[in-house]
Amino acid sequence: MSEQAFNRPALEQLLGKRFFYAPAFSLYGGVAGLYDYGPPGCALQANVLDIWRKHFVLEEDMLEVDCSIMTPAEVLKTSGHVDRFSDWMCKDLKTGEIFRADHLVENVLEARLDGDKIARNAPVDVKADKDEKKKKKAAKVTAVRLEDNVVQTYKEILAQIDNYSGPELGELMRTHQIKSPETGNDISEPVVFNLMFASSIGPTGQFPGFLRPETAQGQFLNFKRLLEFNNDRMPFASAQIGRSFRNEISPREGLLRVREFTMAEIEHYVDPAKKDHARFSEVANYKLSILPASVQLSGKTDLLNITVGEAVEKKIIDNQTLGYFLVRIHMFLTKIGINPDRVRFRQHMANEMAHYACDCWDAEIHTSYGWKECVGCADRSAYDLTVHSNKTGEKLVVRERLPEPLVEEKLQLEINKKVFGPRFKKDAKAVEEHLAALDETTLVGLKKAHDEAGSFAINVNGSSFDITKDLITSFERVSITTHIREFTPNVIEPSFGIGRILYCLMEHVYWTRPEGEARGVLSFPPVVAPTKCLLVPLSTNEVFTPILNKVSAQLRRSGVSSKVDDSGASIGRRYARNDELGTPFGITVDFQSAQDDTITLRERDSTKQIREKIEVIVELVKEICEGRSTWAEVSAKYPAFVSQEVAE
Repeated sequence: MSEQAFNRPALEQLLGKRFFYAPAFSLYGGVAGLYDYGPPGCALQANVLDIWRKHFVLEEDMLEVDCSIMTPAEVLKTSGHVDRFSDWMCKDLKTGEIFRADHLVENVLEARLDGDKIARNAPVDVKADKDEKKKKKAAKVTAVRLEDNVVQTYKEILAQIDNYSGPELGELMRTHQIKSPETGNDISEPVVFNLMFASSIGPTGQFPGFLRPETAQGQFLNFKRLLEFNNDRMPFASAQIGRSFRNEISPREGLLRVREFTMAEIEHYVDPAKKDHARFSEVANYKLSILPASVQLSGKTDLLNITVGEAVEKKIIDNQTLGYFLVRIHMFLTKIGINPDRVRFRQHMANEMAHYACDCWDAEIHTSYGWKECVGCADRSAYDLTVHSNKTGEKLVVRERLPEPLVEEKLQLEINKKVFGPRFKKDAKAVEEHLAALDETTLVGLKKAHDEAGSFAINVNGSSFDITKDLITSFERVSITTHIREFTPNVIEPSFGIGRILYCLMEHVYWTRPEGEARGVLSFPPVVAPTKCLLVPLSTNEVFTPILNKVSAQLRRSGVSSKVDDSGASIGRRYARNDELGTPFGITVDFQSAQDDTITLRERDSTKQIREKIEVIVELVKEICEGRSTWAEVSAKYPAFVSQEVAE
């Protein structure tokens, strides 16, 4: 395969023609951000998810769950999604057209930089798109030379575009005179738009719910069950594959930004005091291309090629477990066929960090649309388990027996229960539990107020309570012996957007044969290819039927998916159709096959062939499709077949 200029419209036409995916409800005009997968798209996704399960769930000994999609509003209110799961939206003040604010600023500034390159006669990749609706969303590229300092300013803004708040994006639009790309009209100030789909549960409509925006919360709510299932052993991980929903402001770019999608998420529970990983030594020397937050904040996008061991040692990556999963993510992406030279890990900056995260990295894959986030890997700290525990009163903790008892001197508050109960009545239990949970530092401050003023105030569930001297029996320092350590685990979360990964994969493996009319090829690795083998009889002669049935049966028994094409088209055209489907192998059955049980095996990318007995060919295909061998090894071992026997 030679280096070629990428033709996105040609790829999209091929994917539509072969029904990898298509806009949903197209007979009714379609709905932006919703897509249906056809037979090859379903098979490709199933194969990628199968590898994901083996690579993570099986190899990392994870506990797989399948949790409800419909989620009560109270759960997502507690997790912070109701208040914080949002983007900044703005609109054309005359037409009402809606834009996502950061995307608008990014598109306009990128178009201006492209125009500057054209004016300077510098090479520029102007993105072609035949879809008129998509064109309207894109900023027009006009050849205008910019001052050097303006070019630098635009580049610095783009380097940290994800770090701006809504008001800051509004200020950028005013400062740089950013208008509606299509009309040139003024744009409104950015406002917050919550991305969740609201619904209700039950016939009354009085029990609000949402379609889940991620698969994580169900895993957190089952933490106690999972810990018990794992015999209370730490660390451990749960995993889930399922549908999620986000009401995107302005869906575009095909599968890269949709409103309904498949996610594969892992929640790896670790001791906050011990975030090392038992297998980190296996990956410590693995090199990654990373873009730290500090580089982005300096207005640059220069990548740092570094071993994960060095990145963790220098605290660029926060801890070993986070670094371990970044490597495993990279290994998975390259295993399914993503070009490793077009993968980078970008660290989140402070303003874009999710409300629950203390460190987060995105695996970004380069496409014709630019760098696109496809996998997030966040250290969610103890946020989720803590907020759900506080809300429900259920302790979501790990209890660990200490090797030796721990003796500590602690300040302890003892209440006067005879007075406490009658004074606070129904609130007595909540106030008592609040006092019992106070840490040492807080207790020291309260004791000082108690000794000097004779009382102090506390806030419990939004209400203030005065604790007077008659309610306190004593403040005294006692010796406490602890045999059990209790802690709330932290969570490292790799989160995979499967649709995005599939699209990036299809871009990375697409190319065209140079000879004659351009013929598209999808060079999927055999392990993920929708169909592994095409069976091609030389003609419709009935003599081929028994041998076709024999080969097909042996492939099925070997677990190799195959398809027979006995149409009247030429063999070359039949192979060309399946090159577009990404089928890695083709088997030709001819008159010689009926005589000696030999068949021809053709490899998709090289079009080279070998000829051997049916049993040999089937076993070779099986070995390659299972990743136990390669075509290079096979072609080195078996002689090339260069002529086709056609005589009856």
